[in-house]
Amino acid sequence: MKKALKIVIPLVALLLIVCIMGGCFVVTHQNEYTIVRQFAAVVKIIDHPGLSLKVPFIQTTSTLPKTEMLYDLAVSDVITSDKKSMVADSFVLWRISDPLKFIQSLSGNIGNAEYRIDTVVYNSLKTVISSMKQEDVISGRDGLLAQKIMANVGNTFEKYGITVLAIETKRIDLPDENKSAVYERMISERGNIAASFVAEGEAEAKRIRNEADKSVEITISKANSDAEKLKAEGEAEYMRILSEAYNTPTEADFYEFMRALDMATASMGGGNKTLVVSSESPLAKLFTGK
Repeated sequence: MKKALKIVIPLVALLLIVCIMGGCFVVTHQNEYTIVRQFAAVVKIIDHPGLSLKVPFIQTTSTLPKTEMLYDLAVSDVITSDKKSMVADSFVLWRISDPLKFIQSLSGNIGNAEYRIDTVVYNSLKTVISSMKQEDVISGRDGLLAQKIMANVGNTFEKYGITVLAIETKRIDLPDENKSAVYERMISERGNIAASFVAEGEAEAKRIRNEADKSVEITISKANSDAEKLKAEGEAEYMRILSEAYNTPTEADFYEFMRALDMATASMGGGNKTLVVSSESPLAKLFTGK
């Protein structure tokens, strides 16, 4: 019996030591906070990954997520400033930034946090959209709407130890019963705008064509004027050269003779013709040798 006790007692002591040592260590992962409590009161929050120590049996641990979380709001009806009904479907990206405040204000419960997020963001969404016209809501859903909602939320969640990273609207649409009428009105408005642009474009095109035609006419008129001027100058120069070339009686007679030949050639062109000339004509003198 004594031998058995000598074996059992060391084993039990070793087991107790192992249990106590095991209860001293706390493993914290990268994506979580470790909360150390003593008699239900928070005594330490471990926000870095690794191995830490705690008092065994007296202190207990729990964890909270350190990662970004997504909360999807329920689809809800909202009213614009011009009393038009719309359907909004949004989500919130958030994380726990202060675990102690989160525990003190929301009991460290994710469900409580999501309830607060749902209430605050929905009220902000409703407030922002109720201050905007329907067309502004539709045109601003790519970024402006989210910015206004974030600005309206402000630092509301700071007291809960929560940081809201983004509030986005997945879908903001018209109720099914209103879509057809609104789409038809929008199509009509866009058609009027398009017709206005077309009319302005045609008027501008006509003005440009008129200016171009006027410019062409001016250019042609100037070119014709320059051509007539050059022709007159050429003829004047021609006559000057002739007058200089035939300024003696002999040269003048030769000129008259050449002109007579040209006239005879022109008159004899085509078919059988007879040329009748005066006996005093240079041609007759040429043929007669007188």
